[in-house]
Amino acid sequence: MRALRWRRPVLGLLALLGLVAGANLTVLLSTRDAVTTTARAPHAQAAIVLGARVQADGALSPMLADRVAQGLALYRAGTVDRIIVSGDHGSWSYDEPGAMRDALVAAGVPARDVFTDHAGFDTWATMRRASAVFGVRSAIVVTQGFHLPRALYLARAAGLQARGVASDLRPYGRSGLVSSGREVAARVKAVYSAGVDSPVRLGPAIAITGDGRASWGPTGP
Repeated sequence: MRALRWRRPVLGLLALLGLVAGANLTVLLSTRDAVTTTARAPHAQAAIVLGARVQADGALSPMLADRVAQGLALYRAGTVDRIIVSGDHGSWSYDEPGAMRDALVAAGVPARDVFTDHAGFDTWATMRRASAVFGVRSAIVVTQGFHLPRALYLARAAGLQARGVASDLRPYGRSGLVSSGREVAARVKAVYSAGVDSPVRLGPAIAITGDGRASWGPTGP
């Protein structure tokens, strides 16, 4: 009886570790051929620039600023025809896609070429919406290297022909380490979300071939 008492928790722990390891290997191995550079990236309909923290004063956090800069570089190189900025806009006072859009337009990207996804609350939602709402078929996914395998895994699961370009343009210190550590659990969630096709808030279609301003939505109060 004593042996059974300690075996069950040990077996449970081993099963959990096996699940985590299996999910991480699935994500990492299935996307290792999909990461490229700005110079070598193939032409695609759109760059999908993933959201990150916006500071209280409205400034982009370092990680987000680098994602926007890399998306801008792809657009200027003619690698992508449009840019989708996707992130959290859960309240009027916090708007990741709006901040990214404004930065791109200020940098000279025509307003019609910038699409805002205001319901990109997680990476799976972003990729499903890119396919189902915006009609994207080919994309270059832009985010930091620690996030890129998971983002590409979910992009492909959503039916996109996706390659990825990392936006690590500087060291990120403690926030980078913390984010990298969180990816271990996030990859497990990614495999689950793709496997069960977790529901995502969609909405009216806004064709990526049209005018991006149709996706901007109303201004806040």
